Amino acid sequence: MMYGVIDIGSNTIRLSLYKKTDSSFKLMLNKKNMAGLAGHVSRNGNLSKKGIKKTIGILRAYRQILNNIEVKEVFVFATASLRNVKNTQEAIKIINEQTGFDIDLVSGEQEAIYDFVGATHVMNLDKGILIDIGGGSTELVFYSNGEIEKAVSLPIGSLSLYTKFVKNILPTKKELSKMKDCINDELKTIEISGEYQIICGVGGTIRGACKLNNEIFDMVSGNRNIEIKRLNEMLRDFSEERKYAVQKIIKNIPDRIHTIIPGMTILESISEKYNSETIVVSEYGIREGYLYTKLFLEGSNSDSSDSEQ
Repeated sequence: MMYGVIDIGSNTIRLSLYKKTDSSFKLMLNKKNMAGLAGHVSRNGNLSKKGIKKTIGILRAYRQILNNIEVKEVFVFATASLRNVKNTQEAIKIINEQTGFDIDLVSGEQEAIYDFVGATHVMNLDKGILIDIGGGSTELVFYSNGEIEKAVSLPIGSLSLYTKFVKNILPTKKELSKMKDCINDELKTIEISGEYQIICGVGGTIRGACKLNNEIFDMVSGNRNIEIKRLNEMLRDFSEERKYAVQKIIKNIPDRIHTIIPGMTILESISEKYNSETIVVSEYGIREGYLYTKLFLEGSNSDSSDSEQ
């Protein structure tokens, strides 16, 4: 039995298809489109007509894929891409009318919880911080003994920082400094203090950072660990050698050429605040956490109009 999940994010829109088993599911197809919706927010805070049109175009293409595959149900959700704009309901209404997809608007705290559910499905988490750096927001889950202590969503992301502070492709040292000040101001709003040595990383930004880490430090294929000191070293080298940075990013994660350094800077700032030492990258995140919640925790007995597509 197949289920679909469409994740409308601030940087990317993804379609993932999963085959359900008795107590889990297996990823069968993953399609990603770079949408950059955080860069389509007007000065008055609305998602622009161009941003809405781009979303509709991608979702219509996904509809064509789904029309040729037997899928029981399709879940569509949006995070900061639609949560952090002023015309949220208007945009959702237009997208629904043009695509037929009902969009579930996920709150920042719920997004963090879905991240945690997804990661714990494939990892044993004892004590640490789970981090998901998206295009328009950053989610953190502080956990201990496998249980959530606090879930936090910050209104900063890799693409929103790039859009706000960076004029060209890569940030200058001055622009990096301004970004770090902005990040640290947001981190001051988090009431939890102390040390969290382990970071569990989910999402495309941290997966991208791991690819760079594996390439630059000649790690074994499939390595999912990043030492914080190496994250710091990469950012320092990228700042001092811009040509070197472009070469490494283009080779490994070309679609994140403009967002990876802002995203890694968020990661570095969090690790500094909580004296973290290691990042462990999870292969599962929000989409898997959302689907697991719907299928196994809440249950899904409804047959939507998408189930026959």
